[in-house]
Amino acid sequence: MEDKIDIILATYNTKIEYLKKQIDSILAQTYQNIELIISDDNSSEKEVRETLKKYEEKDARVKLYIQEKNIGYIKNFEFLLEKAEAEYIMFCDHDDIWYENKVEESIKKIKSENVDLVYCNSTQINEKDEVIKKDYFKYKNVPLIKGKNKLAISRCIGIGCSQIITKQVRDKMLPFTEEVMAHDWLAAFIANENKGISYIEQPLFGYRLHNTNVFGGRNLAQNLARWKEENGKNYKSYLKYRKEKVIDKAYLDGAKMCKQYATSDADKVFLDKLINYYENLEKSKYINLHICKYFKFLAGKNLLKKTIKEIVIFHFPIIGFLEFIK
Repeated sequence: MEDKIDIILATYNTKIEYLKKQIDSILAQTYQNIELIISDDNSSEKEVRETLKKYEEKDARVKLYIQEKNIGYIKNFEFLLEKAEAEYIMFCDHDDIWYENKVEESIKKIKSENVDLVYCNSTQINEKDEVIKKDYFKYKNVPLIKGKNKLAISRCIGIGCSQIITKQVRDKMLPFTEEVMAHDWLAAFIANENKGISYIEQPLFGYRLHNTNVFGGRNLAQNLARWKEENGKNYKSYLKYRKEKVIDKAYLDGAKMCKQYATSDADKVFLDKLINYYENLEKSKYINLHICKYFKFLAGKNLLKKTIKEIVIFHFPIIGFLEFIK
């Protein structure tokens, strides 16, 4: 008999067209022994709640919860994880489109390699479902990990909607600490401390890019453009961006989160050094010559283009500023 898989989906005022396409794509999977657990974060759009209730009524595999008040994205994911009790769990965004074999290939991979987490590739699609990037791994320089690797500690490994995890990972994720800022990074860190990680190079879903994407789906140039509109193009603005949106949000905050969950002495030592590295970078206003530390902490497979950008931003902020003001 097929193992049951829980798929967890958080919603909030989702565009109905996107929501229907995503749910339909999940319910049409070739692997059928699934339960789709949905938690709506008290959407103000009545049509969202009504649409979700209709799906629950017509398909017994859909289980719906509607929050009495808005609890926020992080708490909503914690709630969903608490409800997920299957041996395997998959995260799901509200506006993507899963290819029909996503669940089947994911469960096959995690079982055959006996790891605690598998993440897969995707295409990137626009508002009209048109493919704008055929290979998300290459486009975003996603780290490629098989087994255990320091990169699962120092950076986010695979976007949540690409992941399948074991119940053992879920159990160690709960309850969320105050430092939790990215469930996908946390899941990968915990998996890395246990049986390890693997990936699927084949794109298994369409990852949607649209006007409400804030950070993850957009590239550096797009994020910089938004920042400059709101904060200006001077050097002070650049250093603020470098600290708040790059070092803090994308690196340091994640390391602090992992430290709260670390059980391995080696990982605790690594995290202390990593956090110190990030904090020292923030103090560097023009140049930081400790580049060897970058390669110790952050270099890895499939990261060449990202490595060049990161070294400039981290260690040569004055050069990064020249790109910032263009």
